[in-house]
Amino acid sequence: MFEAKEIRKEFPLLSQTVYGKPLVYLDNGATAQKPRAVIERVAKLYRTENANIHRGVHYLSERCTLLYEEARRTVAEALGTPDVGEVIFTAGATASINTVAYTWGEMMVGEGDNVVVSEMEHHSNIVPWQMLCQRKGAELRVLPFDDEGNLLTSRLDELLDGRTKVVAVTQASNTLGTMPRLEEIVRRAHSVGAVVVVDGCQGFVHSEVNVRELDCDFYAFSSHKLYGPNGVGVLYGKRELLEKMPPFLGGGDMVKKVTFEKTTYADLPLKFEAGTANYIDAIGLAEAIRFLRTLDRKGVESHERALLDYATEELLRVEGLTIYGRAAEKCSIVSFNVEGVHNFDLGSVLDRSGVAIRTGAHCADPVMAHYGVQGMARASFALYNTAEEVDALVAAVRKAVRMLR
Repeated sequence: MFEAKEIRKEFPLLSQTVYGKPLVYLDNGATAQKPRAVIERVAKLYRTENANIHRGVHYLSERCTLLYEEARRTVAEALGTPDVGEVIFTAGATASINTVAYTWGEMMVGEGDNVVVSEMEHHSNIVPWQMLCQRKGAELRVLPFDDEGNLLTSRLDELLDGRTKVVAVTQASNTLGTMPRLEEIVRRAHSVGAVVVVDGCQGFVHSEVNVRELDCDFYAFSSHKLYGPNGVGVLYGKRELLEKMPPFLGGGDMVKKVTFEKTTYADLPLKFEAGTANYIDAIGLAEAIRFLRTLDRKGVESHERALLDYATEELLRVEGLTIYGRAAEKCSIVSFNVEGVHNFDLGSVLDRSGVAIRTGAHCADPVMAHYGVQGMARASFALYNTAEEVDALVAAVRKAVRMLR
């Protein structure tokens, strides 16, 4: 069986105290903590192996280049693609989605076309498409969700047509936790010739994915939510699409030959990796994936589901507390408000009790507008959280309500 209390020992940050209280870290949806294996791997790289990749012929450069490309293979295996050329390292999921919007989008979306996004998307999977539509004279269409947090895929028939070029959808909402039925969305989008861009930031953390089986066209995620280093992410794209797309950024390492008359671009994936890549943190991301491979992933999923169910049950015992997002299929995220208590004030009082949560709009303004609120408190659970920490959360909420109401 998966044992969270044992796993916690691998995460040094979790053992500290805050304001004299044991730290209860429940802001994992914003960024997850790093296991010792990742911290030590990155430190070793800087201590003994660091050198710029791809261009050097000396030992350290060749060593780092090898590790970087091995990291790409590790990510490709985790995503379920045998083609390492389909895995592009970026600065994060936001950079990945913008890469698609500014390359494939610029090339394929025109005046009178439309792009469909879900109402529950993070801003990073809304704003790039909104900007594209404004540049191109295209229409941005919204696939809504109901008050329980279920994405209304039945409304796709009203939104999809022969002019739909992109469907952008999350694998798991960062606010509601909802995990939509992506297979149906992909199938229906493809039936009208649209490509599907999946934001996997939350979903890849809480469940495994196989992009080939899912048949999505593009998939983006960030390392720092997956227990890896900050500042690096991944864009997966089908080779036939990536081959057609122009580069997003120009510079070193993404070229074969440069003359003032013409530049010839490098083969995939380097065509989309201009400049010195964040090779240190890409290698750290691979270490995080290897760390996760040592765990019973089904056991982790069951553990996180148990935390979600327990937290939901206990929080609803607090008078005046409303939870947003009650879909049957959701990851371990609980967003809530308490009547008469501002979410910022709630978060501040919880902080003094050692409980770290997220407050505000969570880069999901349309979700806030759906429920008619300015913000929410959000507790997001990871594999190292425990039932005792749920108890600490609920006790701190009760204390805050007594103080603030």
